Amino acid sequence: MLAPGLYHILFISAALFFIGVYGFFTRRNLITILMSVELVLNSVNLNFIAFNKYVWPGKLDGVFFTLFIIAIAAAEAAVAIAIIINLYRSHRSIDVERAEELKES
Repeated sequence: MLAPGLYHILFISAALFFIGVYGFFTRRNLITILMSVELVLNSVNLNFIAFNKYVWPGKLDGVFFTLFIIAIAAAEAAVAIAIIINLYRSHRSIDVERAEELKES
């Protein structure tokens, strides 16, 4: 069985990236939008790891960038979930259209 090469991993990463962008722009539910953003960030992580393995195998720059992105994504998810919970408590909905009402209150 052949191991996947750099082009295979980049193709999968690009597919994940565009699926995430599509989900971000087409969904109205805040949780699915958050999941789409996480999918985009994970596709970037996959790119960093793939380039680290195939282009610069002796360096750990890709791993450090990936760990940094994971830490930032965890903080971003925590803040976003807190905002979503606040929106749900005040409006009983997690629709993006209802999020505009938070600016007024």
